[in-house]
Amino acid sequence: MTTQRIGISGAGIGGLTVAIALQKLGKDVVVYEQAKGFARVGADINLTPNAVRALDGLGIGDALRETAARPTHRISRDGYTGEETSRIEMAQAAQDKYGAPQLTLHRADLMQALERAVPPGTVQFSRRVAAVEQRNGQVHITFEDGSNDVVDLLIGADGIHSSVRTALFGNESPDFTGVVAYRAVVPAEKLAGIPNLNAFTKWWGSIPEVQIVTFPLNLGKDIFIFATIPQEGWHLESWTAPGDVSEFKALYQDFHPEARAVLDACDTVLKSALYVRDPLPRWFEGRCVLMGDAAHPMMPFMAQGAGQAIEDAIVLARCLADPSFASVEAALQAFQDSRLARTSQIQIGSRGNNWLKAGSNADWVYAYDAWVCPWAKLQGKRHEPCVSHSGFGRPGR
Repeated sequence: MTTQRIGISGAGIGGLTVAIALQKLGKDVVVYEQAKGFARVGADINLTPNAVRALDGLGIGDALRETAARPTHRISRDGYTGEETSRIEMAQAAQDKYGAPQLTLHRADLMQALERAVPPGTVQFSRRVAAVEQRNGQVHITFEDGSNDVVDLLIGADGIHSSVRTALFGNESPDFTGVVAYRAVVPAEKLAGIPNLNAFTKWWGSIPEVQIVTFPLNLGKDIFIFATIPQEGWHLESWTAPGDVSEFKALYQDFHPEARAVLDACDTVLKSALYVRDPLPRWFEGRCVLMGDAAHPMMPFMAQGAGQAIEDAIVLARCLADPSFASVEAALQAFQDSRLARTSQIQIGSRGNNWLKAGSNADWVYAYDAWVCPWAKLQGKRHEPCVSHSGFGRPGR
């Protein structure tokens, strides 16, 4: 198998993670990013143990822990009565059970840790893929500015609006779910006396699309708020667009007093429409492959969007570095077969939004270890996620 130069479209969480993993495994990598440079954008990132363990294997876990909070529990509560319907111990208990804790932190802190782990010169900015042509065992890329490049393999890690996916499979548009999401950050000192601020708490509404989620950020100094609700007339997909704080608070006026008290402390809020796509039946064509949101964008209700992109990155890098595969296409087939059933199950489960509403077993998600799971040839069989914490020489903490 010959992959002398690997191109990656997108320098987000998935793109940088796969770049680092490939470089650690001895591959020559170039990352194309459409933005003019890295910027501190976004608000939160919720990394469950499966994602943290994968990042620990890259050697960036210590940097994340410098600013991250470790939620003590994952709690589900009825949004109106306040009744607890599920409580899972996290923090050290998650470390002991899964080999890594849950970490909640600012998205920019995760990006900064990833950026620092990529050697200078790896990322090329202002490079948005416009067209892709495969010939003679290589991928010829044309960018929007008219420039060109040639790689042996192209990875599309460029998100829900992936230009690589469009080049492979044609134009398609994500579906608006009819749901909008609100995001806000409040200093913890403004919420004195409210219980469970150091936990990940999910308040469930009368229908799956209505919820309020809170969890700590910045070593517990701040509390992040994420809330969703069906709403007509707003179709803007943006994580930086401002929302109306008064409107936001009014939407949840019938929720439990403890939930309302957190919202009442908000001075500003961001608002975004939520879009989805159905699971793709195929992620690669020739020497081009999709991963992360480009392959399986999902609703945020299971907090697995970033986690599944990170898992993809590790498994894809392992496949491409495995000398037992006779061709690039064989390695990509093994990657797809190893990941498709799991991500589709999580993608569909995220839409339904009932995971851990009453139950307390998160093992099938949290115990997955991207560093050691064997390649899967599904052939119509159910994919059983790996729960091993050893093997394959995974660099652990």
